[in-house]
Amino acid sequence: MSRLITRRKVITTALTALGGASGLAVAARLAGRYGLIPPDHTGLYGAGETLTYASHRLLTARGSLAREFRRDQISNVAPVNGPPPGDYQQLLGPGFRDWRLDIDGLVARPSSFSLADLHGFPVSRQITHQACEEGWSFIAEWIGVQLSHVLNIVGASPSARYVVFYAYDDDWESIDMADARHPQTLLAYGMNGGDLPAGHGAPLRLRVPRQLGYKSIKYLAQMSVVDNLKDIGDGSGSSAPGYGYSWYAGI
Repeated sequence: MSRLITRRKVITTALTALGGASGLAVAARLAGRYGLIPPDHTGLYGAGETLTYASHRLLTARGSLAREFRRDQISNVAPVNGPPPGDYQQLLGPGFRDWRLDIDGLVARPSSFSLADLHGFPVSRQITHQACEEGWSFIAEWIGVQLSHVLNIVGASPSARYVVFYAYDDDWESIDMADARHPQTLLAYGMNGGDLPAGHGAPLRLRVPRQLGYKSIKYLAQMSVVDNLKDIGDGSGSSAPGYGYSWYAGI
């Protein structure tokens, strides 16, 4: 109980401080104390991004779960946001036989997994809500392997702080280790009882049910385990901030 009170005190103090002239500096100091400063903390909305990320992490440090639904609650329609990338089409013909997920960075065993390899790992299923930042959403069953299991296989370093994901287009994304190790975070290769459809990111997509849909990046090709994000891309943590979205999109 005392830990929870402490976390709430930190957050309420920051919220109160944000109402004053020195609020931005106070919020930054509080987040810095707990090592909870997101990569997109600079700029006009930086203080808000920092406070959101820090408050979520402090309040959910014990691993809160996203809501899971019954099978009869699965949506009849699962909207698709955009077509597959062009060069990705070359993989569709042979049934993804040549597709690999390469994993490097701060790992003891750099690896390259085929789709068959991933199917051979323990299967995890969940029926969760996909919330889109554009206002539409749906409930679906996602089938895959826990990201934490894959990180254990490759021997992710204890010093790692983030996992970076690269797709077959120009999109890239990253999540912190709290989400990477969360039991509901999947590398999903199936949906609603079948293979993952092309429109939803086949053969493999990230699934992060505790964040908005754009964090669940599709058409995965590579993962890197890193200790910082400042030298990757523009240092903002993903391609999403370039479109006006925040790096952390917790819900």
